[in-house]
Amino acid sequence: MSPHLVDWRGRYRGSAICVVQPGSTAEISAVVATCALHGVAIVPQGGNTGLCGAATPNPDGGAVVVGLARVNRIRSIDPANNTMTVEAGCLLHDVRAAAAAAQRLFPLSLAAEGSCQIGGNLSTNAGGVQVLRYGNARELTLGLEVVLPSGEVWDGLRGLRKNNTGYDLKQLFIGAEGTLGIITAAVLKLFPLPSATATAWLAVASPSAAVILLGHLQDRFGAALTACELISETALHIVRRHVRTGSELPASPWHLLIELSSGDDATAMHEALTSFLAAASDDGRVDDAVLAQSSEQARALWALRENIGEAERREGPSIKHDVSLPISLVPEFIALADQALGAAFPDLRSVTFGHIGDGNLHYNQSKVDAADNAAFLTARPQVNRIVHDLAHRLGGSISAEHGIGQLKRDELPRYKQPLELDLMRAIKRTIDPRGLMNPGKLL
Repeated sequence: MSPHLVDWRGRYRGSAICVVQPGSTAEISAVVATCALHGVAIVPQGGNTGLCGAATPNPDGGAVVVGLARVNRIRSIDPANNTMTVEAGCLLHDVRAAAAAAQRLFPLSLAAEGSCQIGGNLSTNAGGVQVLRYGNARELTLGLEVVLPSGEVWDGLRGLRKNNTGYDLKQLFIGAEGTLGIITAAVLKLFPLPSATATAWLAVASPSAAVILLGHLQDRFGAALTACELISETALHIVRRHVRTGSELPASPWHLLIELSSGDDATAMHEALTSFLAAASDDGRVDDAVLAQSSEQARALWALRENIGEAERREGPSIKHDVSLPISLVPEFIALADQALGAAFPDLRSVTFGHIGDGNLHYNQSKVDAADNAAFLTARPQVNRIVHDLAHRLGGSISAEHGIGQLKRDELPRYKQPLELDLMRAIKRTIDPRGLMNPGKLL
C-alpha cells in the first residue's frame, strides 16, 4: 500500500483502510456504493503525480483509496468527429499515442505524461505547454462518465460540440479534484496531426522582452504558435547540473522555448521562422537563437524544459508556487516578487519558469546552499503570503494548473470571495451530502 499513501514530492503521507484497484466502471460503482453504505470516505487516485496532495489520503486512516490504473482502455476513436473516448486510468502518453496512430493530435502535453493518468489530468484541469493554442483540459473535454458519491453512474459521454440542453454538468467534475465523484471515462477533442513543426530556443534580456516578443510571434504566426515557454537562467542551470544534455545554448539571463506547428510545408515554416528570428536579432528583440534542425534536436531542447521539475527535486526541497497572471503583468510580478522576497530572505534563489503564452508562472524559492533549506522551509507561510498576495493584487490566481488539494486549501478563503466559497460548498453538499468524496481537499 505504501506507494499509494505518499505524494510524488514526498511531502504528504497518509493512511488508509485499504487500496482497491477496480478494473471497470461497474466495479468502481460497486466499491463506491459499498463505501457509501458504510459511511467510509473515498480518495480517488490516478498516476499520483500531483503536486498539491489531492490524491493522498488523510493521516486518520479512515478512507479507501480507489486506484484507477486498471481502468485503462481506449474505448473508441472517431477520426471523422475528431474525438476519442478513453478510460480514466489511461496514461496521458498512451492517449496521445493512440490519437497519433489515428493521424490525430490530442494536444494536452505535460512533463509527467509517461506516468500521469487522464482522469487525474481532468480532475485537476491540467494545462501544460500547448494551452496557448488548444486550451487546458476543460476545453479539450466534450463528455464525461462519472461515478457519483452514491455509486450511481452518470453517463455523459457525448461527442457533441453543441449541446444546449441545460447545465453543462461535466464542468462541475473537471477541476474538482475528486471531491464530487470519480471520473471514469471521457470524450476528448482531437485535432489534425500537424505535418510541420519548428522549434527554437531564444535568448532574451528580460521577462518584459519575452512578453513583447510573444506579441510579435502571435502577430506573425497566429494560431501556428503552439507553445511559448519562459525559462530563467537559474532554472536552466540546475537542469544542466542534474540532467545530462548535449545542447549548446547561448548564455542569457532569460530564455524562451517556442514551437510552431501547422499543416503547412515544413521547409516553408522553418524558412519563415528563420526570417523572423533574423529580423528580431537585427533589431535587438532577440539576443541569440538556436533553431532545431531535426526532430532529435527539438526533443533535446524540450527535454531541458521538461526536466526542470525533476532537476529541482534532485536539488532538494523548495517552496513552490503555481500562479497565473495577465500576460502583460508577468514581468511586473517577477520584479516585485523578487524584490520583496530578496529583502525578507538573504541568499534567496528563485527558480522561475512557465507557460508565458497563457500567463502561468512556476515560481519556486530555495537557498543557494542546500544545507540552509530545512530552516528556510519553516518560512513557507511568510513566503506564500508575499507571493500569493502579490499575484492576487495583480489580478492573478494562486493556482494556475496544479489545483488546490491539501497544499493551498487553507489559503483559498483569503483569495476567494465568500460568496464563491458558499456556492462551491453548496454544490459539494448537493452532490456529496455526507462529505465522503476526497475529504480535506479543496474545501
